[in-house]
Amino acid sequence: MNFGFKKKDSEKEKVKKSAAREWWDAIVFAVIAATLIRWALLEAFTIPTPSMEKSLLVGDFLFVSKIHYGSRTPQTPLQLPLTHQKIWGTNIPSYIDALQLPSYRLPGFTSVKRNDVVVFNYPVEHEYPTDLKTHYIKRCIGMPGDTLQVRGMEVLINGTVMESPDHMQFKYYVETDETLSERILERYDISSYDIYRIQGGYLIDMEPATAAQMASLEFIKSVRPAENRPGQREPDVYPSYDSLDWNRDYYGPLVIPGEGQTIVLTEENVAKYSYVLEYYEGIENLEIKDNKVFINGAEQSSYTFTQDYYFMMGDNRHNSLDSRYWGFVPQSHVVGKALFIWMSIDAEAGLLNKIRWNRLFRGIE
Repeated sequence: MNFGFKKKDSEKEKVKKSAAREWWDAIVFAVIAATLIRWALLEAFTIPTPSMEKSLLVGDFLFVSKIHYGSRTPQTPLQLPLTHQKIWGTNIPSYIDALQLPSYRLPGFTSVKRNDVVVFNYPVEHEYPTDLKTHYIKRCIGMPGDTLQVRGMEVLINGTVMESPDHMQFKYYVETDETLSERILERYDISSYDIYRIQGGYLIDMEPATAAQMASLEFIKSVRPAENRPGQREPDVYPSYDSLDWNRDYYGPLVIPGEGQTIVLTEENVAKYSYVLEYYEGIENLEIKDNKVFINGAEQSSYTFTQDYYFMMGDNRHNSLDSRYWGFVPQSHVVGKALFIWMSIDAEAGLLNKIRWNRLFRGIE
């Protein structure tokens, strides 16, 4: 019997969604969830260059933790989700930089430690906002306040020789009249990224232990490090200052800036740290002229840094574009800590051997 009462809206029969609407809702939810995870928790990266071999190989796919050092709030919010710099497969920018927000770092449960393998934004790439600069991965060698030196194959921190990573490589001259066969290269785990044919032999990136083994082969005349000499200035090293005759093998001493650390602005210190002051410290009305620092028109005799900085190097020491060439990594550019390899693909291998099964789910040290 109908007494004239209407059903409440909540009691009305729900309209069933179409299949297309259900798919759309699922896609939107997945994109939002993936974007949040990528921003706050974990992000997947791949290794495109051999600068970290043999610790990390070209074709390794990594998970990088954002929460270890603390996730950064977005600086460039107007960008297509799940992109970085460009729309997939195009040269079309995936962001609009008209709106730039202050970036803050959320609390993490640890901080960058010496020997951590760290992903960061390439500091000197100033054509992009900080959070959209190209991602680099290197090992943290120097901490804020450290005095760093490189002497041949050794790194000294505060005057003490630093223990080397297990699989660190250097470039060696291998003198021989013979052609190194595929069998020899495979035996010594030498890929096309590691070897260069030169007159009288080869230049090969390899571990010291591998170099010693190759030196014992009958058809090898000699194996020696392709090392620069002390005082042999390399023009591309950081900083660009004529009186510093540094190169990749004989570098420093260089003090790494830290938050609250004060330096006297001598001519040499201005040369070493002017780039930091100009691009990373956020100083308004800064002018650097004739190796002197002026803020608001007043010459400065000293300066106190406002954030921490790190010195990063690749484990493939003679084949790495790192802090020796472009300087310090500011704390504001740190992205996360490399955790483990979830996939590894060898582009040079045959179809059945593409996946490096022994590297899957390997932790990164």
